[in-house]
Amino acid sequence: MHVKKRNAGDLQELKARARSETRAKQRDRCRAAALALEGCKTESIMEMLGRSKNFVQRWSYAYRDGGVEAIAAKRQTGRPTKLPRQKESHLTQRILAGPTEADNGVCVLRGKDVQQILEKEFGVQYTLFGVYDLMHRLGLSCLKPRPRHRKNDPETMQKWLEQAPLLSST
Repeated sequence: MHVKKRNAGDLQELKARARSETRAKQRDRCRAAALALEGCKTESIMEMLGRSKNFVQRWSYAYRDGGVEAIAAKRQTGRPTKLPRQKESHLTQRILAGPTEADNGVCVLRGKDVQQILEKEFGVQYTLFGVYDLMHRLGLSCLKPRPRHRKNDPETMQKWLEQAPLLSST
C-alpha cells in the first residue's frame, strides 16, 4: 500500500488516537492508517484488524488524501423529520388541548386520530408506528386510561343500579 506521511507527527498522532479511542470502528480506522504508513500490505492489515479490504483501503486512502482529520468521525445527522421541529410544539399543544369538533366526536385522541390530524392540519403523512414514535419523542403517552364520555352522569348510573330489577330469582 503506497501511503506517505502528510506531516511529521502523523504516525504518532494516529497511534495515540488508536490507544485512547473507545469506539472500535474509529480505533480501527486510526490503526489501519497507521499500519499503512508503516508500510504494511493491505492483506496483513486486514488480518491484524479483522476488517475487510474495502475498510482498510478506504481509511488508509482517506488519510492519504485528507490527513489525520479525514479519519475523524463525523456527526451523522440522519434523515430529517417529516414534521418540522418548529411545528412540534404546535402539535403538542393541539394534542394536549384534546379533541375538537373536527375530530368526528371522539372522546380522546388515539394514534389513528393523531395520524389524521397530522395529515389534515400539518400536511404530513406518518405511518401509525411513526406517529407513536413522534409522540414518544414529544413526551406524550399513547396509552391513556379509559375516558369518560361527555354525556356520562355518575348520579344517573348509581340511581339505575339501585332501582334495577334483579335478573335472577335465586
